[in-house]
Amino acid sequence: MGIEIVTCEPGLVVGTMPVASNRQPLGILHGGANAAFAETLGSVAAFLYAGPGGNAVGIDLSCVHHRWVSSGVLRGVCTPLAERMTMATYEISIRDEADHRVCTARLTCAVRRRKPRQPRSRPGGAVPPRTAYAAGRATP
Repeated sequence: MGIEIVTCEPGLVVGTMPVASNRQPLGILHGGANAAFAETLGSVAAFLYAGPGGNAVGIDLSCVHHRWVSSGVLRGVCTPLAERMTMATYEISIRDEADHRVCTARLTCAVRRRKPRQPRSRPGGAVPPRTAYAAGRATP
């Protein structure tokens, strides 16, 4: 598909995609190419949000195709709408070379973060569990 990631940082993923190799038989950009481009950018953003060892998977994608294009290179900008512990939603704006909005997409991903490691026991004994009772914040 020729998708290239230009900017890849938390809160912003930007990429480009050529129209030429992604046309439908009528010679205009295929709507599915818009969707694949949007999901690629949003998935990268969700993986960044999930952090090292985390994972993300798309669960909902919606695309509004505003205008057709038959040539050039598209630019997609992905920004977060909401990033929560187990779910993240992104807006992806796809524009043509004249900066006309071609497509607006929204992608929601399920996010799984890497579980923190359990504390190791210290020499001479195990680490006692930290509870409200042990911390003196509760009474029996």
